[in-house]
Amino acid sequence: MGRVLLAAPRGYCAGVDRAIVTVEQALERFGPPVYVRKQIVHNTFVVDDLTRRGAVFVDELDEVPDGALVIFSAHGVAPAVKAEAERRGLRTIDATCPLVTKVHKEAVRLAADGHEIVLIGHAEHEEVEGTLGEAPGHIHVVDPARPEEAGVTGDGPVSWLSQTTLSVDETMRAVTALRERFPQLADPPSDDICYASQNRQEAVTRIAPECGLVLVVGSANSSNSQRLVEVALEAGARAAHLVDQAGEADERWLRGVRTVGVTSGASVPERLVHGLLDWLAARGFADVTQVTLTEETLTFSLPPELRPTRNPG
Repeated sequence: MGRVLLAAPRGYCAGVDRAIVTVEQALERFGPPVYVRKQIVHNTFVVDDLTRRGAVFVDELDEVPDGALVIFSAHGVAPAVKAEAERRGLRTIDATCPLVTKVHKEAVRLAADGHEIVLIGHAEHEEVEGTLGEAPGHIHVVDPARPEEAGVTGDGPVSWLSQTTLSVDETMRAVTALRERFPQLADPPSDDICYASQNRQEAVTRIAPECGLVLVVGSANSSNSQRLVEVALEAGARAAHLVDQAGEADERWLRGVRTVGVTSGASVPERLVHGLLDWLAARGFADVTQVTLTEETLTFSLPPELRPTRNPG
């Protein structure tokens, strides 16, 4: 009756995988409870699963008992948070994605060089809060949809950085608008949009023109998942929806549709994708073709607190 185009790459990226394994291994090595500041990654299923296994997710460190073990999420934290943890004697493991850490280091370096920094991103997102905390007197956060609101004087050198989970197109549109105001606007030393966000966006761009409907598996608070919906629509899909899992899909979306595109955000377990494929198969969409843009091989080592110790000699 209908067919499914399954985008690849999809699902877990290297930073998400590292963060989730960090919590799992901390629970195994140190035993519950293990506290995690904010959601380790933005996925409801993952957070619920780790909660059942003994992880305790908190919004701020004042919810963590003195001397307890706390993990910082993949989205990163401001230096002030690390300082508070040290002051309180908390044991910490930093699961910040190395690609986010790279942006933090860029912010510190640019601020030390006297630059005003335009940070393109969503002010309420945890990643942006963490980056802002690295150089609060130098960074101006601007929403990618409203670059004209950047509160930059332009009296000295101006550079831009971005939240890693934005879409490439929306970021570059914002940069173009900023450059009209600040012609000497300096680019980051390397691309801030994470490789996984780019790959997933390009993969959905490839399948979207053939799709009457694109379903993106991901949670509502996942920035990169939200971007995949937007990218699918911009690339030609007639409709696109975000679903946390198959139970949120609506049969009415399938009316008049012959081809459904499926992908998932970078913090989504593959089992949720398979659940959606089963849901589609039960409704006549059993012919599944995977469309692969590229193979991802990047991995990140675990935080030092969890790496195997070497025996001397």
